[in-house]
Parts: sequence; C-alpha cells; structure tokens
Amino acid sequence: MAKRIQFRTPGGPEVLEYVDFEPAAPGPQQVRVRNHAIGVNFVEIYYRNGLYAPSSLPSGLGSEGAGVVEAVGHEVEGLRVGDRVAYGTGPLGSYSEVHVLPAANLVKLPDAISFEQAAAVMLKGLTVQYLLRQTYVVQSGETILFHAAAGGVGSIACQWASALGAKLIGTVGSAEKAARAKALGAWETIDYSKEDVAARVLELTDGRKCPVVYDSVGRDTWQTSLDSVAPRGLIVSFGNASGPVAGVNLGVLAQKGSIYVTRPTLASYADSAEHLRSMADELFGMIASGKIKVDEIRKYPLEDAALAQTELFARRTVGSTILVP
Repeated sequence: MAKRIQFRTPGGPEVLEYVDFEPAAPGPQQVRVRNHAIGVNFVEIYYRNGLYAPSSLPSGLGSEGAGVVEAVGHEVEGLRVGDRVAYGTGPLGSYSEVHVLPAANLVKLPDAISFEQAAAVMLKGLTVQYLLRQTYVVQSGETILFHAAAGGVGSIACQWASALGAKLIGTVGSAEKAARAKALGAWETIDYSKEDVAARVLELTDGRKCPVVYDSVGRDTWQTSLDSVAPRGLIVSFGNASGPVAGVNLGVLAQKGSIYVTRPTLASYADSAEHLRSMADELFGMIASGKIKVDEIRKYPLEDAALAQTELFARRTVGSTILVP
C-alpha cells in the first residue's frame, strides 16, 4: 500500500483526500517511480475546481515529480531500477508516494540536480523553455512583458530572459515580489497594486510597447496585455490564474494593431520523447551553468496538499512549491 492525494468531486481544497491505495505494476512501456519530491502548480487547482476535467473520478492529481525508478515494464529501453528521474508532463497522479507513467514522459536526472530542485523546476522550467525559445524566440535587446514575474514560472523566466540579454518587465503584486524579480534578473518591475501597467509599459518602452506579452493570469490581465503589446506583436496566454479569458473579440486584435494571440500548452511542445529530452537538456544545462538558480522552494508534506494549493491560489508564495512524501 501507498499514500496519495485524490478527489471524488470538483470543489475547493477541502475535497482533497489523503488515502491509501495499491500501486499498479507498470505495463508495457511504463515505469513506476518512487517519488522523492512533487511539484505543485496552478493547473492542479484547475482540475480540482472543475475548470479542467480528469478522465474519471475519483482522480489523482499532479503531473510533476522526481524520484527513483522502482519497477520497469516490458519494452522499456534506456531506464532501469535505481535510475534518478524527473517528469513534468503527467499523466495525473504525481501527488502520490509512487506513480506509474509512460517511460517516454521521463528524463534522467543529472546528479548535480536534487530531487527537490527537479520537482520545483520541471514543469515550470520546461514551460519557460517553450515560451522563450519556441513560442516566441526572444532576442537579445528586446523588451518583453511577463505577468506574475515573482511566481514559479516567472522566477525562472526572469533568469532565462536575462541570460538571453532581453529586458524583461515583470508585473508583481508587492514591493517584496518586485525586489525578488529584480534580484532574479528582471530589467524593471511594475507593481499592479499601485501602478497602471499599460501606462508604465509605454513609459519604459518609449511608446513602442512590447513585441511579446506573456500572460499566465488570464481574465484579470487580458485587457492590460492587449494595451501593452506592440502592433503585430504576440500575446502568449498560457494560464488562467484569475480565471479563463472568454469572449475574445477578433476585431479588437485588429484595432490594437493586427496583433497575434496564442494559447499554448506544454503538451503541444513536449509532444514526443525526443522533444521532451531536448527541452530538458537545455533546461538542465541552464541550471548546471548557474544561469538559472532553483533555491526558493516552499515545502509541504504530501498530506498538506490542500494547504499548499490554498497558499498558491492566494498568491502568498514566491518561487516554487513542492510536496514531500
């Protein structure tokens, strides 16, 4: 028997249950991992509250973790019992002491990176990789806008953008978060609790606005993103922290200067074992070189997953949040 977090019906944090379950044996092309650390992300809140639907109920939760291979199914190549591994693309069920998942979703973890660092960075770091290196290829000298710059994804984006030579303007909600974003490499910050973000972007860019705006907040920042992107620029809407963007008027995109909008997901970029490993190699290389540091990690016991989600949803966290079995 092992322990996991599950939910039987959508709702608030109170629907999460800490239960016993019998781990399955890995099937063909599957691996069972003994988790040492588990990532906590906004997407799990979307599943829990019903914005996204799991395949069945009751359902496990979570898609990111790091640990040691403890069993290998048939037809698995390149992985064996005892290997240190990490994953960030699911399937659901990582909020658990053990997790069975496709071998293609795993990458080997370099010895220089701890389980806790990997669980804190896999989904977020791979997300930043596709955002800055694929969805829009950020160039040295460009000025970009990144909402929630002190959060888990934003903290990595500040560092990666700085390493690329880009000027990242980060929106934050407090002086403390502004200081953190600046310390991580943000060129400038805008405190949305005190400042008009779009007006400040105009000032910082001498009226040119930004060629790309990265927005994980969603509903509450949609208009701000529209007002901050340059003509023929791109809004990358990759999250719904405040709720989903709805009722998009295509005519507004024309009025704002023929702008583009995309709603990407990690699954669409890490869509094969080769793509996933290539992305992970670049991420691990950035960490190994010291260009990205993963040192702000808030830890909760696995059984306190509801508390971890509550703190994350209330935006009382900085950096990354993980669960420890």
